[in-house]
Amino acid sequence: MTQPMSPVDTAKFAAAKRAAAFVENGMKVGLGTGSTAAWLVKCLAERKDREGLRFTGVPTSSSTASLATELGIPITTLDDAGWLDLTIDGADEYDSELNLIKGGGGALLQEKIVATASDRMIVIADATKKVETLGAFPLPVEVIGFGMNTTKRLLEEMLEGLDVMGNTGTFRRKGDELFITDEGNHIIDLKLGRIGNARQLSLILNQIPGVVENGLFIDICDVIITGHGDGKVEMRDINSGENETSRVGTAGDDNVFLNIAE
Repeated sequence: MTQPMSPVDTAKFAAAKRAAAFVENGMKVGLGTGSTAAWLVKCLAERKDREGLRFTGVPTSSSTASLATELGIPITTLDDAGWLDLTIDGADEYDSELNLIKGGGGALLQEKIVATASDRMIVIADATKKVETLGAFPLPVEVIGFGMNTTKRLLEEMLEGLDVMGNTGTFRRKGDELFITDEGNHIIDLKLGRIGNARQLSLILNQIPGVVENGLFIDICDVIITGHGDGKVEMRDINSGENETSRVGTAGDDNVFLNIAE
């Protein structure tokens, strides 16, 4: 017998299900990466099967592409799709201005490209992702392999003069090997503790030779949908100023959503 969902899974599911309702027939939709985005893909697959929803997904990672294909969601590349109607993705942290840290799943480069090529970006998250100030979650920075130790040293030296609490970086690993992104790059996770000026930091990071992109998403998110462990969902639209609170029924024992793993 399938075990009930944990409160965290319930929160992720609730946020994803509410966000899936924004997808309309004929849309081109950016599909995010990570555990919460995986719930979204499942929710959209259910709408496709039950309602005949017709849309095309643009995955932000090979893992999302594999899941979407497995569930029968038509996918294409960003180049073939052109401009997108909507991107829905998760976040590792978000603040009151809907600035984000992303990249915990290692797909920040493709995620940022897809999100900025969309009319609208909706972020789905559980309530633990909301913070007063960004920075508790390590900030991912994608770097090329050539000279990456030098790049790391330049990053740490640059951070000494900025409004952050820490300035150490760690190369992300997968098991015994360095983590490799879908684009063949590596990730340095910066342990900052607190980011006093996220906009300034984002601009400076990308000026360092060897840096491809960083995980700060500034002025990109339009809507945040926050799920809670009891199925409550809070939605905030930063452009219209609208706020909505609703409740989403949790997945039952016979629901395919329960196949999602952490």
